[in-house]
Amino acid sequence: MKNLFNFNFKHLKGDAFGGLTAGIVALPLALAFGLQSGLGAAAGLYGAIFISFFAALFGGTNTQISGPTAPMTAVSMVVIAGIVAANEGDLSRALPAILMVFLLAGLFQIVLGFLGIGKYIRFIPYPVVSGFMTGIGVIILITQILPMMGYYPKEDQAFVNEFVPEAEEVILERILREEAAADILVLEDFKETVKRAGSIEKTQIIKEAKTLAGSESAGVMGALKMIPRAFSNISYIDLILALLTIFIIFGFKRITTAIPSTLVALLAVSIGAYFIVPGYRSIGNIPSGFPSINLEIITGFNFAQVSPYIFTAMSLAALGAIDSLLTSIVADNMTKTKHNPNQELIGQGIGNSIAALFGGIPGAGATIRTVVNINSGGKTKLSGMIAGLILLFVLMSLGPLASKIPAAVLAGILITVGIGVMDYRGLKNLKQIPRSEVLVMFTVLILTVFIGLIEAVVVGLILSSILFMKKLSDVVDDRTEVAPLSDFSKDISWLDDDNDSLGYVSNHVYLKQINGPLFFGFSSRFQDLVNDIPDIEVIIIDMKRVPFVDQSGVYAMEDVIKDLQSNGIKVVFTNLHGEPLQIFEQFKIVPNLVETELCFPDFAACSIWLQEEYNQHSADNLNYIKNGGEIKM
Repeated sequence: MKNLFNFNFKHLKGDAFGGLTAGIVALPLALAFGLQSGLGAAAGLYGAIFISFFAALFGGTNTQISGPTAPMTAVSMVVIAGIVAANEGDLSRALPAILMVFLLAGLFQIVLGFLGIGKYIRFIPYPVVSGFMTGIGVIILITQILPMMGYYPKEDQAFVNEFVPEAEEVILERILREEAAADILVLEDFKETVKRAGSIEKTQIIKEAKTLAGSESAGVMGALKMIPRAFSNISYIDLILALLTIFIIFGFKRITTAIPSTLVALLAVSIGAYFIVPGYRSIGNIPSGFPSINLEIITGFNFAQVSPYIFTAMSLAALGAIDSLLTSIVADNMTKTKHNPNQELIGQGIGNSIAALFGGIPGAGATIRTVVNINSGGKTKLSGMIAGLILLFVLMSLGPLASKIPAAVLAGILITVGIGVMDYRGLKNLKQIPRSEVLVMFTVLILTVFIGLIEAVVVGLILSSILFMKKLSDVVDDRTEVAPLSDFSKDISWLDDDNDSLGYVSNHVYLKQINGPLFFGFSSRFQDLVNDIPDIEVIIIDMKRVPFVDQSGVYAMEDVIKDLQSNGIKVVFTNLHGEPLQIFEQFKIVPNLVETELCFPDFAACSIWLQEEYNQHSADNLNYIKNGGEIKM
């Protein structure tokens, strides 16, 4: 507990600026994610307040700013839509079950933290992180082009009108579904359908058309498709405000870094626009009032209603964990610090659980807001808590004032964030790093931008693992030696090149040294190497540099030994110890296939055994050898 709440007020000024700026940047995003989820803007703001505060308080990343994020909102939207549909479209009836799923997701995250799952995030290779960071930057830049130019597709009436026919179809289909569910839709009588269709107002159709237009223009692909229309409908006021914001952010850093340039730009351009520029677009109305706790989550709990979404809650928890811990890695790279992954999962789980109780949508560590916080001076967990308090303060008292912030200013801030978050070190060293890592980096980058963040990370991890196994297999292959014992005569004192019989023994006993793990990536090659060995009588397999053996390696070794023994070749192990020995004993390779007496602790002990074996048979075989026969060990 001392480590958990041992606040450091040394950087209070930077934390205050970082939290303030991150909180302001989080505000429109929270409102937008709330609306996208289907629970309303207030749900997004409530989520941002409680997750930001409690994830920072209990989390393990000092500079993390948490709140609703795009991946989490996308999954939440599916959960909300499914439960609402199961409740006949009544959101108020569905709300307790929806929030219970969100609560379970938070509790699952806490469990993941206590189980120590978070520590495994360190196994994500740097090319995956690099591609992810650069992809995030590209997403920010592309998606902020339209707001920077003051173009909003849902307000382009000509564009919205293109979706009117589709909107009419959607509304009519909805009516038909409702009537079918109510058993009033029959083929003989469509009077009720015609009646309801005739009562549809033009405003309903336009509203639905705007929703469809918003979906068509959403995301990276939507923004790219809308760029030509944006140039035709550009708002020069918004463009000037955005460019001025960018100029101040980059320019003010040259004057001083004592005051975060992001905060200077936010205040200067917002105040200037309010008093000088008429008719600029603001971020919109802010909902007010402190949220009340939704006790019906507990009192009205219905397991039958929630049970179909248990797996969804687990997926939501896993997604939030990955999203948060990747952001933690981004924060580590920027601040040169190290987060506590398991503590971070516990903090995120607590934040999401409390947010659910107050009607907020779930979230995770937010890369954009975390970068804004760091660039604005945030150093400790106080910055995340302050960001949450700033949002609460805005909710309670500054709604009308905060609503005057120009949307173009936030677009300009996010443009600079997108530029700053990219991994320029990785991009600069493309010519120096291996091509396989470049492939992983750009694969993750492209998938992050055009498919999704989680999909990009999963594919990146799989691709990195495959390439790593291939590289490791090649290394083991290159370092694995198979040679006659005569090549090692300097290590065996009793070998005498002048003695014909001893020379024969040394050339008909082969030593195979395996330098690396015997795993699935190398097992087939291992069999090929043994098959290439010429006609011999004894093979010594040295396991000194084999750290582990997997199941594929065990089966490969078993097949190799059986093949060798079927050809009359005796198999001997040296330096077989530790995990490989335990595995061989578990699979009965030792002693069923290779006797324990033929497993020597080192090469010296094996050479003594060879000498004794030779001395025992040398008298009987010496004349036979000189006459061109073969020695029998």
